[in-house]
Amino acid sequence: MHKYFTRATCCILAVLLLSCQHTPAKFHLEGFAQGTYYNIHYYDMQNRDLQDNIDSLLDEFDKTASLFVPTSLICKINKNEKDVIVNKDFKAMFDLAMEVSRQTDGDFDVTVGQLSRAYGFAAEKRIQLTDFELDSIKQCIGYQKVKIVNMQVIKDIDCLMLDFNAIAQGYVVDKIAAYFDSLQILDYLIDVGGEIIAKGQKTDGNWKVGIEQPSENQYSERQMAVAIPLINSALVTSGNYRKYFEKDGKRFGHTISPKTGQPAQNQLLSATIKCPKAALADAYATACMVMGVQKSKQFLEQHPQLDAYLIYIENDTLKTFLTKGFKELL
Repeated sequence: MHKYFTRATCCILAVLLLSCQHTPAKFHLEGFAQGTYYNIHYYDMQNRDLQDNIDSLLDEFDKTASLFVPTSLICKINKNEKDVIVNKDFKAMFDLAMEVSRQTDGDFDVTVGQLSRAYGFAAEKRIQLTDFELDSIKQCIGYQKVKIVNMQVIKDIDCLMLDFNAIAQGYVVDKIAAYFDSLQILDYLIDVGGEIIAKGQKTDGNWKVGIEQPSENQYSERQMAVAIPLINSALVTSGNYRKYFEKDGKRFGHTISPKTGQPAQNQLLSATIKCPKAALADAYATACMVMGVQKSKQFLEQHPQLDAYLIYIENDTLKTFLTKGFKELL
């Protein structure tokens, strides 16, 4: 009898020890990059703390796409430096941007760099634009006026400037996700400045994310409109209620219409897009903010691979529009 219980006890201890060895370690990384925060949660069977690796990845990415790093690839190209060879990340973002520009008939356009600078949404000081100045700058805009040949950017006009701000954060989220995938990390949630991607789940169920309720001004306390489970997909919200400037009693958001050359003026307050890649969600959310409510609805009907949650104002009342996929999440 004693011998039996000894063997049984050993078996139980062995099972418990094996279970402990297969319990993944939970990590939470946070910091600042690209002028904003990052917040990452993941579970790793090999107990790897990847804080330094992520910081290095983000720092290296800034050398490609940051408008605030004078020696970055994008800054060199905007300054028309000669013989600049772009890297794979730059070309991938450029190609994605061109595809979204074609899909949205130019409502998304990364050649708005001159306007971003003029309105003060890049690194420069804001200036007041006359009609003549605006018309002049608009000549420097157009996704059809630039291409990449043999990893070099070719512009039709020297004054054209690129601005990846509406796609870069989403792209770097995808890049971190691909890095985790390569390490066989299966459960994670990555948030860089509100651009989010999730895979797998946490120990107590699905990852959940909130969609912010638009506020009266940029200093209002943040409140959530809804919270949804995010399962193996990306989610990005674009809105004009946090970044704007006021002139002559009017509020101008940071989303610029490439066609008018002016901050987009419509009833849409925020656009949330859910799809497999954060870079695409980032770009399409920005495009919706330019298109406005009705055009966004029509566009989303034609692109069922995108799920969307739009918040807009109509007759001084907040209203929402949800695609079928989004309704199912709620």
